[in-house]
Amino acid sequence: MKRAIEQIADVYIRQNNRRALEDLRMHRQRLAVDLKLRTGYDFSSPIGQIEEEIAVIEAGLERLSRAPHGA
Repeated sequence: MKRAIEQIADVYIRQNNRRALEDLRMHRQRLAVDLKLRTGYDFSSPIGQIEEEIAVIEAGLERLSRAPHGA
């Protein structure tokens, strides 16, 4: 079964919705920065997951860049 972020990215790609993918990436980047600034707990696991999600989103943006316009 696909992870949720992959399913969300796939929907945005099918809809050719670059803006939604960029907003999703920005949100995940903010989460990562926020967690990296926190102390008192080991946030490496959620940070790693968020970074994987960012990679999925960026791959989706790359797919949109390669797609023929109007598709």
